[in-house]
Amino acid sequence: MLGRHNVRVAALGIVSLLLMASLSGCFGEEEALEEDTNIFGALCEDAGSEISNTTWYHYSNSTDAMKVSDVFNGTSVLIGNNAPICAAGTYYGIGMTTFEPTIGVTSLDNLYMTSWGNGPVGSTAIVRCSGMLGMANVSEYVCEDVYSALLPVANSNDPYVYVDPWTDRIMKFDMHALLGMTVEWSDNEGQSWTGPSVATGWSVQDHQTIASSPYPALFHQTTWVFCVNGNYPYPVCATSNDGGLTWGPEVPGTPTDCESGGLTGHITGSENGNFYRGNRGCNGGEGYSIYRSTNGGLTWTEHPLPTEDSGTAETWNFEEAQVATDSEDNVHAFWMGFDNMPYYAYSRDEGATWSEPMMIAPPIGLNGTGFPVITAGSAGKVAFGYLGDSGGDTWNGYLTVITDSFSEMPLMTTVQVNGWGDPLDTSAGCGYNRCGGFGDFNDIVIDQHGRPWFGHAHNVGGEIGIFGTLAIGPTLRDAPLQPLPLGGPGTL
Repeated sequence: MLGRHNVRVAALGIVSLLLMASLSGCFGEEEALEEDTNIFGALCEDAGSEISNTTWYHYSNSTDAMKVSDVFNGTSVLIGNNAPICAAGTYYGIGMTTFEPTIGVTSLDNLYMTSWGNGPVGSTAIVRCSGMLGMANVSEYVCEDVYSALLPVANSNDPYVYVDPWTDRIMKFDMHALLGMTVEWSDNEGQSWTGPSVATGWSVQDHQTIASSPYPALFHQTTWVFCVNGNYPYPVCATSNDGGLTWGPEVPGTPTDCESGGLTGHITGSENGNFYRGNRGCNGGEGYSIYRSTNGGLTWTEHPLPTEDSGTAETWNFEEAQVATDSEDNVHAFWMGFDNMPYYAYSRDEGATWSEPMMIAPPIGLNGTGFPVITAGSAGKVAFGYLGDSGGDTWNGYLTVITDSFSEMPLMTTVQVNGWGDPLDTSAGCGYNRCGGFGDFNDIVIDQHGRPWFGHAHNVGGEIGIFGTLAIGPTLRDAPLQPLPLGGPGTL
């Protein structure tokens, strides 16, 4: 059990929050620029600080919102949900290592993360962090392994945890590359576990993903679907109608004539019961597509993303076009382009058509990005997590939040969750390859209060699992976020 931290950490964090982002340049009319400067100059007065030097406000294509006019067609775009909010990023360590971390959050405000090999007799630990949401001091949160099965499932190649947003069921999904996959679950915050049940018998699997949705199930409140890379030119998927106890046959996770490649991004379930996943396009893996199921994972249709201009990344994690849905079933997609920059588009008709893509990196000249993840809250409110190289293979964790995707000029608020001088990794090409605790993929969720949580690792700090988030900032739901104390290296 882990409890921590100290006043020195909080003091260091406060100092970083007080650092001012530099202003330079002159764009637009003098009057408009003065107005813009006043908007951002007073933005953090209520927080008793200035804008952090790890926070940036911008539009698409890395256009600095503090250096250009906010007036579009005679009206300011920085109004309503698109108005700027004072923001600062931070992270909190789980005190254990992680590998390919997946995460979840329950309605009791407990956060969960996988910890490879740190459970009973070397199994995958399911680390629960309690007291993190709503804490006034970082010493108030506690992280502990709650995987306490009588006969623990052996450590797996790709550990996976998922929390059902509709029922709070915690699903532990273990992939044993040559021995099939098993599923266990807990309905009481990890105090006890049911299973394992056998999810598949394929001799070879990799890169599994699992999710739920309110699609009608025979013997459970929600329908569960997993997809995995098997011995086919596309992912295969299976469905459970009884909460994970039994699983149907594995079926193609694409149209049957598709040749997309088997690897897939994280699956997600929508409020309307649909399931969505992202991976390569059907035409021999060209472009990225979102794949949709409207019948509980039995069949899937392809919906190509607008990647004609951005292209697609040719890196280790190239296949991971990521997808999320908001409270009104709008679909949000996130991918890395050929230039290794992050791109975003949305669909308001379940993937039939897409908006023009936006490049969402902050205006700081990142050399490249990788490991994309995405989550969404209320309509048009979305958060993106990714790694970025700020120079010299200095890899940092970034959260970009958009609170009005449907605006004519969506404002993007980007925070670096780690401070300058505290890189997450310093190895060459880390964001493009399997890299330390990052493994092949990371994860992101949104809690009931509208705060995004980016699950990844601090490789420099010993591959310790971390939750990157907003200490203060814009909400992804309706109520404003409550401030959290700054974390950082002292929480590792």
